[in-house]
Amino acid sequence: MKHSQLTLDLPHLSANGAEDFMVSETNRAASNLISRWPDWPAPAAVICGDAGVGKSHLVQIWVENSTGRSIPAAELRDAAMPDLLPLAAIAIEDIDRGIGDEQALFHLLNRARDGHCSLLFTARREPGELEVTLPDLRSRLRAIPVVRIAPPDDALLQVLLVKLFADRQLRIDPAVIRTLITQMERSAAAAMRAVAEVDRLALATHRKPSSALANQALRNISSAKIK
Repeated sequence: MKHSQLTLDLPHLSANGAEDFMVSETNRAASNLISRWPDWPAPAAVICGDAGVGKSHLVQIWVENSTGRSIPAAELRDAAMPDLLPLAAIAIEDIDRGIGDEQALFHLLNRARDGHCSLLFTARREPGELEVTLPDLRSRLRAIPVVRIAPPDDALLQVLLVKLFADRQLRIDPAVIRTLITQMERSAAAAMRAVAEVDRLALATHRKPSSALANQALRNISSAKIK
C-alpha cells in the first residue's frame, strides 16, 4: 500500500484560500453547519469539542467564505465593537476560556437575534455550563444550538497522522500509522504529540520511523505523563 493511498479516504470541505478540512462522521455535522451558512435555522451556533479536533479550522473556513472576522472571546470588549458591528458574520472563539465583556457579547447576541449578523462560537464545553454574571446572557447562551465534534475515528486519525508526518517531510510506512492508531489516545492532540515524538526519536537515533520507533514514542509519552 503506497503512502499516497492513505490520503484519499475522506472527503474534504473546501474553502477559498484555506487548507482543506477532512470530513468524517465525527465532524460531519459541524462541517455541514459551515457549508449551510447563511441558511442557518438560528442566528447563532456553537461548535463544541476537545482541543485539536478542528474547531479553529472550521472557523477559518467560515470567516473566509463569509468575509467575516474571528475574535477570541477574552478579547471581546467595547474597543473591538466598532470593527465588529458592520459585519454579517462574527466568530467568537474559546468562549469557555473567558469573556472579555459580557455586555459586549450580549449586544452582539441582540444584533444576531434581530437579523443583523450571524455568530459562530467555539468552546470545549457547552455555553450553558459556563459561569456568567448577566442572567439574560446566561439564558441566551443556553438557547444557542450546539454542534459537537467527537474525538477522531480511525479514518480521520489515519489521515491526520499521514498529514502530520507529511508536514515534517516524512513519508511513513502504513504499518507505523496502524501501530499508532491501535495504541495511542484517540485525540488530535495525542496524534500531534505522537508524531512529534516519533520525529524526535528518528532524528536522535538516525533511524527511519518504524513500528518499533512508534511504540517507543508512545512509551515515552506515557512515561512523561506519569512524572
